[in-house]
Amino acid sequence: MSKIKICGLFRPADSDYVNQAAPDYAGFVFAKKSKRFISPKDAEKLRQRINPEIITVGVFVDEDPKNITKIYKNGVFSVVQLHGCETASYIRTLKDMCPAPVIKALSCGKKSAEEIIAAFSTPADYLLLDSSSGGSGELFDWSVLNAAKSGLNAKPYFLAGGVNALNINAALKYKPYAIDVSSGAETNGFKDLEKMRILVEKVRNSG
Repeated sequence: MSKIKICGLFRPADSDYVNQAAPDYAGFVFAKKSKRFISPKDAEKLRQRINPEIITVGVFVDEDPKNITKIYKNGVFSVVQLHGCETASYIRTLKDMCPAPVIKALSCGKKSAEEIIAAFSTPADYLLLDSSSGGSGELFDWSVLNAAKSGLNAKPYFLAGGVNALNINAALKYKPYAIDVSSGAETNGFKDLEKMRILVEKVRNSG
């Protein structure tokens, strides 16, 4: 069964919604250009409200590994997600400094099946297949995953990019390690408890 991550929490209410919907993962975005940006201090407060069984993820864009490690050591998140131009060398350096598992995002909007397969050679622990920038709500052509099937077993991956209650069943057919949802769990730019519940329920019922 696939897992589900709800990303982009930044209000106290979001942590309460996550506790009620009970996804496997919840994400904090530390990229300042994101409309879902949260400061490390505020994220720490939300982490304290969230059920400890829910794994928290820190999302960064080309951040100094020292800063990531510092926030990790404060107990804000357990997994790092990289959404910038981080190289394999950068990831190795980060992993030497910070023991957290690493998710590396790949913008698949214009990628060929061969390019997607090649991306699985990353030293990160997981790959996240997205459309473009994180949280954009844009879909990419998931059918390219059929052509890339020979490489998808190389490493567990999260499937993201415009996933919502209407198309999540189609996304689950690709059997990703996890589904990643941000805008699809929102109404007017804010997390929506009912949408979150529906998304989690659909994943749990997918078998």
